[in-house]
Parts: sequence; structure tokens; C-alpha cells
Amino acid sequence: MDSQRPESGPEGGPPNPRVPGTFDQAARAELTQALTDAVGGADPREIPARLCRACVEFLDVTGASISLSGGPGMRTLWWSSDEVAGHLAEAQYTLGDGPCQSALTLVAPVLANDLTSGPDAERWPAFAQRAVELGVRAVFSLPLGSEALAIGTLDLYRQTAGALSQRDLAFAFPAGDAITFALLRLQDGDRPEDGDPHHRAQSWLSTAEQEHEEVYYATGMLMVGLQVDAPYALARLRAYAFAEGRTVTEVARDVIERRVVLDE
Repeated sequence: MDSQRPESGPEGGPPNPRVPGTFDQAARAELTQALTDAVGGADPREIPARLCRACVEFLDVTGASISLSGGPGMRTLWWSSDEVAGHLAEAQYTLGDGPCQSALTLVAPVLANDLTSGPDAERWPAFAQRAVELGVRAVFSLPLGSEALAIGTLDLYRQTAGALSQRDLAFAFPAGDAITFALLRLQDGDRPEDGDPHHRAQSWLSTAEQEHEEVYYATGMLMVGLQVDAPYALARLRAYAFAEGRTVTEVARDVIERRVVLDE
């Protein structure tokens, strides 16, 4: 992400905490130390997850996840701090809706401070209902990438409603930037200082997409069987999954195994 952001804050949030003068020197030192501790001596593959974990430890949030985008409607959970964070990511993937989906589309932070009522609950009613069932009251999604293109999101959740503090926002933005940088280094196949090949880190997106490869296969099967395009085929999977109270990944597996047949 670019280090400069407009003074109008993230969607649903207060003025941008990265505007000069809103984050004092002591807080900056605390932030720098936290990020340094998170990445110090780590295998490059582990750095994004460590930074994500630092968010949970350092901020007033309950859990976090990193999701990557493989194109319109296609997202992959790359790391989650706990089962609830994973279920939240899967719910948004299944529904094709939610704060992280909006953050990807807008390439801007989306802060859902209260999913129990009000504008946030009305904006994503199905997701909000699922989140509350999981014990989640607030979700904060930050796009990873540049101001022009999001390659994924950093998603933070909390069991209590309420906005992130200025301090927490001021930490979350540079943490998201650091995660973006780490992911791009892995994508480029960066090598460690000792010169040994770093094969384990190459093509992180391809590795992550393996978790949802069933969805790609099932979407392709529906495209052929129904003679429709990919967005419509994926929408059919999602609609069926939502109606059955299941995840889109589970339904995709059944489609591949021909336990479920989706006709027009």
C-alpha cells in the first residue's frame, strides 16, 4: 500500500490515523518494535502469519486472517488465527459478500463496527447473521496490495461491538503494508541472504489456492454442464450452499463426486 492515504478515513471509520501528527513518537516506537519482533529470524514463509499474529497480540481484537484473491469472486484463506476466523473467511467466500469482499472491490479499508444492528447489519444481512452466530460482533478488513489493486485482505474480528481505537488503526495499516510486502517477496521467489534456493516460498498464491481447488473444478463442471460463464456457475454453487447451510467448498466436493447435481 502507498504510504500516503487521503485524509478522509477508511469506510465506516474515523479520519485516517496515518495522517502526520495523529500517532506520537512513543507509539511509533512501540509499533516498530512489535513489527520487528514479529519478523525477526523468521522463515520468509512464516512472516505474513507472524505479522497477522502480532495484530492479535498487539491490538484490541480477538482474531485475524489473511485471505488472497485469485480474481473476481475467487478467494483463498491463507492463514487464520483460530477456527472462528477461518469460519468467517469461509462464510464470506461462500456468500460472496461481507466486509472483506467490499474491501477487495473498493480497494479500501472497510470497518464493520457493529454487526448486530444498524448500517453494518443491514449492508451484509446474511454475513452479519452468520458472524453473530459465531460470536462475532465487529469485523475490520484492510486490503493488501496497492491503491489500485488488492491481492487480498487482512481481516480482524472482535467478539464485542465497537470501533477500533486510533492507536489500533495506526498499527493495523502499517501491519497490512508489511504483510503485503512479505507476500510480494514470496511471490517473487526471494532468496535468503545465505544464497540457498528458497523453493518453499515460491508461488504462494498457487499453494494457497490448493485449499479451494475443488471450487475451481466444480465451477468448471457447471460451466460445461449448464453452458454458462464462470461468475454464474460460481453463483449457483454459492446459492445452493447458502440454501443448504453449508460452505461452498463442501458443496463443490459433492458436485465433483456427483453426489449433488445442480440443474437450471
